[in-house]
Amino acid sequence: MANKTAAEKLATIQQGYTLEGATIELGAAIVDGEVHKEAQVRLPLSMMNRHGLVAGATGTGKTVTLHMMAEQLSTAGVPVFLADIKGDLSGLATAATASEKLTARTVALGQDWSGRNFPVEFLALGGDGNGIPVRATVTSFGPILLSRIMELNDTQESSLQLIFHFADQKNLELLDLKDLRSVIQFLTSAEGKAELENLGGLSKATAGVILRELVGLEAQGLEKFFGEPEFDTAELLRTAPDGRGVISCLELPTLQTKPMLFSTFLMWLLADLFEELPEAGDLDKPKLVFFLDEAHLLFNGASKAFLEAITTTVRLIRSKGVGIFFVTQTPKDVPADVLGQLANRIQHALRAFTPEDAKALKATVSTFPVSDYDLEETLTSAGIGEAVITVMNERGAPTPVALTRLRAPESVMGPSSAELVRSTVASSALLVKYGTAVDNLSAYEKLSGKAAVPTGAAAPGLPPVPASTTAYDIDAEARRIEEEILGRPSSRPAPQAPPLEVPPAPAPEPRRAGTRSSGTQHDGGGLGDLTGALGGALGGGLKSMARSLGTQLGRELMRGIFGNSSRRRR
Repeated sequence: MANKTAAEKLATIQQGYTLEGATIELGAAIVDGEVHKEAQVRLPLSMMNRHGLVAGATGTGKTVTLHMMAEQLSTAGVPVFLADIKGDLSGLATAATASEKLTARTVALGQDWSGRNFPVEFLALGGDGNGIPVRATVTSFGPILLSRIMELNDTQESSLQLIFHFADQKNLELLDLKDLRSVIQFLTSAEGKAELENLGGLSKATAGVILRELVGLEAQGLEKFFGEPEFDTAELLRTAPDGRGVISCLELPTLQTKPMLFSTFLMWLLADLFEELPEAGDLDKPKLVFFLDEAHLLFNGASKAFLEAITTTVRLIRSKGVGIFFVTQTPKDVPADVLGQLANRIQHALRAFTPEDAKALKATVSTFPVSDYDLEETLTSAGIGEAVITVMNERGAPTPVALTRLRAPESVMGPSSAELVRSTVASSALLVKYGTAVDNLSAYEKLSGKAAVPTGAAAPGLPPVPASTTAYDIDAEARRIEEEILGRPSSRPAPQAPPLEVPPAPAPEPRRAGTRSSGTQHDGGGLGDLTGALGGALGGGLKSMARSLGTQLGRELMRGIFGNSSRRRR
């Protein structure tokens, strides 16, 4: 292969990237140091839900690559989500102007360039920044993702799940952090001592640790990220009136002080999308392409259970028509189980200044197919705006590796003006829906006595809490929660079974639509037992999901892993 002529290398690339369906045009191949505009490198639109990786050292052009891909996806009618870490991607809303240097580049690439702007929705996590506020309720966020933000250990995470379980049993709505704080304070008070003892495996000391961590989050100002109105992730799937996909840019200007929050919120968005979207099968184009920037933040210090949950998300969400592109510096930032599912690779230049850099370089080279390039040399000498590319073709096979000079974006490569961003936000239809935070009746009001609703009273439209729950039932549920959610054998001692009693069979009662019986019968035998345990532990929304196990396996896995609920849907 090393003896191939330049013409033979060029022919290999041309043949490998000759595709029939719609594509994203990435750029022109570079062979033996020369750009060949007759050898266009492209990515099949139908393969973008096979996920991908955009990697490279700082300053090599990763953000511009996202920018260019987002433009073409929008033009093809595909909505795009971008985490705008530095604010540079807001330039998508402003048409670029030609320059002599730009024209020379685009002509050399064979790119038919014209300045254009694109439909952009500016989002801001918790309203921290210029954009529509994105919030989540504590209930829908779930105990496992919240544990990630609070950096709890496995025991504390399991205990937090029991606290969520208690709140659900007593219909104490967890909408914001003060709701969760109120529930924990109640359980650790003299008044709540009996309730705490009934929650098998939850010690007062552990509850106190969780409370301290929660107060710490509030002290950091994180309370504004949780509450209502909660952001509906279906908003990410919109198209503009002209048919172009809407590009949603999420900003968090204070990322450096809240990296764990940012990465975990992105995971919540994906988890929520997975829950809500139906199975789609193979599509001509994805429903959404989700670019997850600073991907290393998601994996740093993550527990085994959390990593397994991410792996499950990546593996299954593509069947819902969603493509995920992880954006980071080196492939080693992404766990092997996840990396193995990223079929589309755009690798910008890497540095080899230190022994650690050299090790990362060798590891990166090993993940590419055999090629006509000396990849170690190519990856360290590639210029800004160049990348080594291999993608999945329409037959599901990898395309030839091609060093590529990437196309130029048609909108501004940098921030849009602050005035344009403000006017875009002010005119957005989402501002009316999400712009003003609301504080509805929830656990805080109930426990503080500000609402005349006693603890345990059923909220309107929800089934009453069964009064016959025993300590054995709670202990058994705690074990099931830990095993099903954390993905490991329970560390809790096996509960002692109570004496068997056979009560007289009650007369059948009519059941209200949307509720489940409070008796001992469960739909589906063993499945019903699991439904009751997980549904009670993790929220009302999980009950209906678990019952539909046979037809919605992916949904159960996602909700079973993260514990997030869709009760917020009105």
